[in-house]
Amino acid sequence: MPVVEAVGGGSHDDEAAQSRAFPEDMPALMSVLEPNLHPVRRRELEFRVRRPAGEVIWLSLSCRVLAGAADEPGQLLGVVTATQVRSRSADDVSRIQWLTAALDDAATVGDVGRVALAALREPLGADRVALADVRDERLMVTLLDPPEQDAWPELWRAQWRSEWPDAPVSALPTLRLALRDGRMDLWPAGTALEPGLEGVGPGGLAVLPLPAKGSVAGVCLVGWDRPHEFIPEERSLLTATAALIGQALKRAHAHDAEQELATMLQRSLLPRRLPELPGGTAVARYLPARRGLQVGGDWYDVIALSEDRVALVIGDVQGHSAGAATIMGQMRTAVRAYAVEGHPPDVVVSHANRLLVGMETDLFATCCYVELDMEEGTTLFVRAGHLSPLLRHPDGTTEEVLVEGGPPLGVLADAEFPLTSVALSPGTVLAMVTDGLVEAADLPLDAGMERTRVALAAADPEDPARMADALLGDGRRREDDVALLLLRYDGMKTKPIRAGWVVWRLPDAVMHARRFTARTLRRWHVQEAADAVLLVVSELVTNALVHTQGSVRLDLVLRGNRVRVSVSDSSPRAPAKPVIVDWESTGGRGLLLVEAVSDASGTVPVAGGKQVWSEITVPEGETGHREREAVNGGELR
Repeated sequence: MPVVEAVGGGSHDDEAAQSRAFPEDMPALMSVLEPNLHPVRRRELEFRVRRPAGEVIWLSLSCRVLAGAADEPGQLLGVVTATQVRSRSADDVSRIQWLTAALDDAATVGDVGRVALAALREPLGADRVALADVRDERLMVTLLDPPEQDAWPELWRAQWRSEWPDAPVSALPTLRLALRDGRMDLWPAGTALEPGLEGVGPGGLAVLPLPAKGSVAGVCLVGWDRPHEFIPEERSLLTATAALIGQALKRAHAHDAEQELATMLQRSLLPRRLPELPGGTAVARYLPARRGLQVGGDWYDVIALSEDRVALVIGDVQGHSAGAATIMGQMRTAVRAYAVEGHPPDVVVSHANRLLVGMETDLFATCCYVELDMEEGTTLFVRAGHLSPLLRHPDGTTEEVLVEGGPPLGVLADAEFPLTSVALSPGTVLAMVTDGLVEAADLPLDAGMERTRVALAAADPEDPARMADALLGDGRRREDDVALLLLRYDGMKTKPIRAGWVVWRLPDAVMHARRFTARTLRRWHVQEAADAVLLVVSELVTNALVHTQGSVRLDLVLRGNRVRVSVSDSSPRAPAKPVIVDWESTGGRGLLLVEAVSDASGTVPVAGGKQVWSEITVPEGETGHREREAVNGGELR
């Protein structure tokens, strides 16, 4: 009965065993011989070796690991004995080969669980299979079959807080001992176990620790309802299977962690939610790539420019890397900033292009920018190397918008990006996509665009969210990232009424602005709000004339029962409020008066300056209410 001693897992004896062991027995053998094993771990294993003359013999290894000193490796002490020669059936060999290949393709923890279930339940005739991770002294279940709660112990059902339960290791002494020793335990029918395992395997229970790289990645439970006899061949097969699953589970955890980090980074760079739009509904979808853990450069955004104008943008930065994601975040932020400043679409894209050129990066980006007037349906398109958008008309027909395009962003600093104007009818759906949806190794671009047009025509426009899901198809990840942005244009039910006045810089300019406002309010039948509106006009126009240079414009808008006063000037500086207000100070009090009489107020940047605005609700009067309804309905304009 020879005794084998291995220091640090690297002795001459274990190297000889590795060189002569059968390939399908190697995972189980390596799980014992790997360094950095936990101390006081007992292991038992049966494996085959081939003698120099070619004869095959079975060996039984019973060993334990002793921890070394602080600076010394641990010791593996074991007893190896020759066992009865038995041949492994062709089914067992093919099963191990299939399991190795299947686990090699399993990328996620869920994939590993499905492979483990296929390898254990039906081939062994088992009634229950459970797979759990070990995290912070807790068992985190990742797979239960059958999945119904009543098929598992009461302790598990009490911890069923999400899709799968979790339980402290301390509540399951049998599992705790098996995890500590790293040893497979086979419990025959009738064995008295703790309540946490009661009913899992009344006819037989296999507890399989899942070793991986010197630690235990998890545990697998296989249970039978009817009495089950554990034959020696099955014991060896379970040991090899546990080792293969443990290594795959460890790898899958690393994959899932990196994928979660990449997805979280990607999501943080995209809008958390889209704004609610007057006269339309916007939805978006993002689907990460099927292969690789690096984040992509696809992005989208919906930017509310004003109460009746919205910008939609979709783009794609070259490559899949942290650098591409960084550029994507910068471009999205830049486009949003230029758009909110009030620049027209071609200027927004030109500024973004110059910004990317100035970054001196090797990456370029494509982009499609759309500005839509929600009141009139007028749409302006700008395309920079990106796919053309698609339209679904109210009658169900679809078309690809022929947008004259410019080069991708970041290529030419002086590139021009022409505008294309299209009028939308209420009920039209605008679809903007990235190439990951319509192009792949086995899908030409033209065929992909045609397939998307067919799906867009067949989808129900009553639910834009379902339309987006229909365009994604089965939702499976593709070779490239996919971004999709849809907007159903409904038109504004209550169209606002507008009036504007250019304020001349004359001594009586404020008086003329007040007269124009009073005439407009009488025509709109909103005299009930005249005092508050006239006060706001006086203060805002006065501030613009006193504190800025250049042109000043007054705009009045009536939407429903709210009057909006906007004063635009050529200064980008926001009006300053007084820090301390006393009886002797005079500056800044006008803004406080405006805030006091307004239901809402603020300042927004516009191209070449800013706009200070105030909204005032018109008090409801029976006569004035009927007259305003007529005005809003278009009878009195």
